Amino acid sequence: PTDLAALDAQERELVWPFFTADHAWFICTGLRDILHKMGQHAVIDVSLVASHRVLAHTATNGTVPDNDRWVERKRRTVVRWGHSSWYMRQKYKGDEKAFRERSGLGEEEGRGYAIHGGAFPVRVTGVEGVVAVVVVSGLKQEMDHQIVVEVLRAALKDEK
Repeated sequence: PTDLAALDAQERELVWPFFTADHAWFICTGLRDILHKMGQHAVIDVSLVASHRVLAHTATNGTVPDNDRWVERKRRTVVRWGHSSWYMRQKYKGDEKAFRERSGLGEEEGRGYAIHGGAFPVRVTGVEGVVAVVVVSGLKQEMDHQIVVEVLRAALKDEK
């Protein structure tokens, strides 16, 4: 989806009763399996917000070090604004200059953020804010976003 209300609803739908390193591993391996079946290449990262502790991280064959830079920039966007990086892209209609200006970011600081799909917030019932971030970088940004959502949805369904 590209509608902000639909994207917000997606984020509110995917709230966990609790979230552990085992969940992160299950999500990471689920994403890797999908990428492998699709014959696609990407970097996958699941990390906690408060400690920036990486719970799961992998790269498929065919990725480059720049993918890790994109992971970090997308992750920072979710941590700072509390929405998926795809939500932020839609909010600013892909206009990075408008994003930087309206967010009060200078040119230099603005390079540390990416409003490109692929990073998604993990929220836990009863916990304020974002607990973790799941990121995929390497596909077209709408696909990065969509496979994260699909895997989170499946993992959360298995949890309930």
